[in-house]
Amino acid sequence: MTAVTDFAPPSRRTYPSLRAAWVPLAALCLAFFVEMVDNTLLSIALPTIGRDLDSGTTALQWVTGAYSLTFGGLLLTAGSLADRLGRRRVLLVGLAVFGLLSLCVVAVDSAGQLIALRAGLGIAAAAMAPITNSLVFRLFDDQALRMRAMTLMIVVGMSGFVLGPLLGGTALAHVRWEWLLVVNAPIALVAAIGVRLGVAADRPEDLTRDPLDLPGAVLSLLAIGLACYSLTSGIEHGWLSPATVTSILGAVAAGVAFVWHERRSAAPMLDLKIFSSGTVRGAAIAQTGTAIAMAGVMFGLILHFQYAYGWSPVRAGLANLPIIVTMIVATPLSEWLGKRFGHRVACLVGAACLATALAGLAWGVDHGYAAIAVSMVVMTIGLRTVMTICAIALVDAMPANRTSIGAALNDTAQEIGTSVGTAVVGTLIAALVTTRLPAGAWSSDLVQSFFRGERITYAVLAVIVGLIAAGGALTLTDSHSVEEPA
Repeated sequence: MTAVTDFAPPSRRTYPSLRAAWVPLAALCLAFFVEMVDNTLLSIALPTIGRDLDSGTTALQWVTGAYSLTFGGLLLTAGSLADRLGRRRVLLVGLAVFGLLSLCVVAVDSAGQLIALRAGLGIAAAAMAPITNSLVFRLFDDQALRMRAMTLMIVVGMSGFVLGPLLGGTALAHVRWEWLLVVNAPIALVAAIGVRLGVAADRPEDLTRDPLDLPGAVLSLLAIGLACYSLTSGIEHGWLSPATVTSILGAVAAGVAFVWHERRSAAPMLDLKIFSSGTVRGAAIAQTGTAIAMAGVMFGLILHFQYAYGWSPVRAGLANLPIIVTMIVATPLSEWLGKRFGHRVACLVGAACLATALAGLAWGVDHGYAAIAVSMVVMTIGLRTVMTICAIALVDAMPANRTSIGAALNDTAQEIGTSVGTAVVGTLIAALVTTRLPAGAWSSDLVQSFFRGERITYAVLAVIVGLIAAGGALTLTDSHSVEEPA
């Protein structure tokens, strides 16, 4: 265990090693973990929640959808607030609200109340997500340390995302479903204490003094929120339904109005001139590609393991462990690629791994778990490389007083990619297999139909992700910043 003398007080601006920064780094990782695990933690408990609260399928979909909708829609706004009010201050407020709202679940007695609670948790999580990433950069001056710290953050965050159903399924065997949210409170408290002790307070010169762009915040919320909802609505109601068409048109209108306003605003929330930088533009595009791959595979394999194979939630969760293990083991390879070949080539290699892995899944879904596991390993190498290098490149390319909006842009790209990936897989499975998955054991004909649908789905994803991730990587520079000074 690290000695107390290794820990630096908040008055120190940076740390010389990960070991010296263990308190703030652990706190930031814990905050990132809890906001990521909350994305998927309740998914395994939805049948139980439906029985307890006497709620239908649509209400249960909104139990998870309300969180992702407010979370994705408010990321840019939260990042903008943090760059003005102080990153540590906004993170501490987000953690406090997240913890207190999690305790309120004990008073929930209807689906409507739970949906409102989940929406509130999404708002609090949006105040945490971009800031945890931007504060990691504040802890270190050395770019190699930033690379390793960002790797740790991504591994912890993805572990939360992947392990959510496993942790939820295991807990439900012993406690009521409400405890899946109540446990967030002590975790948020510990994270807040670590941030308060280990992360230096914001200096006024590190913040922007521009006034908050309220019209831009509202328009970005409408554009991103309606876009995310339209993808969910397309799967639930059909792509030509009034709800879906209206939400798509609303998202486009809000997006156009946002661009028009930001170009004319004296103090824009998101200065669109930053997209003239190939680094910012390419990193955001490539991050969208990684999120499409990750969400598409996670959604598809959850169905594959639990329905086609008939595995229990715990076993299905354990089947995703190759992703977590590879995230850790692949660290030296990803760092070597960045140091040796630079950002562009390293991300192109990562994009190739993603496309290859998805093509491998298209072949491997009806060739047993071993073939799937190999594809998961290759995919994770690609995810690890592209996600970490692009996150570092994007935040480094932002002005010093706009790092939170840069991190928010990174997270927004991933959230949009997550919605797209889930929508693509859900739509293709519904079109190619069935619109309603039957309960209980599947017939052999349905399993074979599902395998055929998966083959087409993952082949389509391989093309989409390959083009998006490689297209974004091509606009990056040849920077070897993982070994250069800040």
